[in-house]
Amino acid sequence: MFGRGFETLQLHQKKYFEYLEYLEYLEYLEYLEYLKLNEKIVDNKEFGKILEIRTRKFALEIIQLSSSLPLSVEANVIKNQITKSGTSIGANYREANRSRSPKDFKNKIKICETETNETIYWLELILDAKWKQKDELSHILTEANELLALFTSIGNKLK
Repeated sequence: MFGRGFETLQLHQKKYFEYLEYLEYLEYLEYLEYLKLNEKIVDNKEFGKILEIRTRKFALEIIQLSSSLPLSVEANVIKNQITKSGTSIGANYREANRSRSPKDFKNKIKICETETNETIYWLELILDAKWKQKDELSHILTEANELLALFTSIGNKLK
């Protein structure tokens, strides 16, 4: 119906959005470096914004990983599971930041913790199935473990 021109337009749009995400990611890395260099103390609101960006980037990495897994019935199960758990971390954290009460906030943080732990399980399963090499997943596993530590710490500090 739309022909080759439409496919080309979609490809250009995809590359443009990938470029915008890459620029946003670079800005985020520069900001983190700035914080480290200046030993700036970050308030809760600023920390929340940083963690929202971080969980969104993590979700995008999970989606990219999921789309690169093999095409099989078994892999499709894992793709579905890791995509659900890996993307829900950021969605639940965003909800936590807009919660109506401290109890609601704590509940959402505990969900983030659970979903992060589940995502780590699926990542380990992908390694065990030898669908990806350890060096291919080292960055995303490190990020997942750091997120788990953050959400565990936040959850434990709440009353």
